[in-house]
Amino acid sequence: MVLMIAKNNLLFFRQMIKRKCFAWKNTEVDVKRCYFSLTFILKTKKGKSMLLIRRFYISFMLVFGLALSSGSVAQAASSTSDQSLKLYVLDGGVLEAGPASYNLLEEEVETTLLSLASFLIVHPDGVLLWDAGSVMEGERAGGAGTRQLITRSDMRERPVTLGAPMLELLAEIGYSPEDVTHLALSHYHWDHSANANLFAHAKWFVRPEEREAMFSPLPPGGNSSRPETFADLRNSETILVRDEEFDVFGDGLVVLKAARGHTPGHQVLYVNLANTGGVVLAGDLYHYGEERTLNRLPVADFNVQQTRVARVKLEEFLLRKDATLWIQHDLPAHRLLRKSPEFYD
Repeated sequence: MVLMIAKNNLLFFRQMIKRKCFAWKNTEVDVKRCYFSLTFILKTKKGKSMLLIRRFYISFMLVFGLALSSGSVAQAASSTSDQSLKLYVLDGGVLEAGPASYNLLEEEVETTLLSLASFLIVHPDGVLLWDAGSVMEGERAGGAGTRQLITRSDMRERPVTLGAPMLELLAEIGYSPEDVTHLALSHYHWDHSANANLFAHAKWFVRPEEREAMFSPLPPGGNSSRPETFADLRNSETILVRDEEFDVFGDGLVVLKAARGHTPGHQVLYVNLANTGGVVLAGDLYHYGEERTLNRLPVADFNVQQTRVARVKLEEFLLRKDATLWIQHDLPAHRLLRKSPEFYD
């Protein structure tokens, strides 16, 4: 009878969250992530939050308590699929830009707009955030779809159409900033580092020349940075990456690769997914897809010749690994990607 009541209560939550918690549609059940996701969702329901949370707590404890006592959850948590590598695309919105900075004409590009994105890589040995967004959580002017001007350190304004808040995107898939154990930025520019301070507790993987530039009084390309957004990383547990290719978890699945030029220590990330195959997250090695197809180099990189060399080396790497390049700012390509809470594995 107790189990029947609890299950009837939980039918309400199943209908309410659907894809918010993957436990309802997968055989494996990650209790912690499901619990966190549901609690976040319930707290956002005005007026009914306390009643809903209380109702959920009772049902959660009854059903999952019984499951734990029988060992079913423990068995599911150890399943192979639960231990597989996952890649979540966190949609950060759209940046209004122009192709002239990349030696392109407007008529040569499908759109002048650029996508903004971060990526969460969930590995059995840790959770890595790749790039930290373009708008600080505390300065958002509104919800997703709001147009906002971001003021850079040179006081120039860049117009952005906001995506959902990073904290909301993480909570939707069952994570908080504290769950992120590893942080790597492609580089320190404002549209890749806005929420870096939220992850200062994580291990930070950075190339020595990039870290030096970040905390220099006059960083190269300083007008493209906002030092206050990553100031807390100065005291983070820092892994200085000196190798051209650095295996983050030691199993070849997540590899940082040097791609200097856009900034002194710019890097890209290779993720070898079991079903999707290998993908490389390009940072700012390219902005528009047409840069690659038309072989155009940017105008204002820190070192354009280094960018040229990095691109050649990356093409060789892609062939060697049979991997696909994801140009993070390529809006037409970005629109085709599955966004969180869906994932690639």
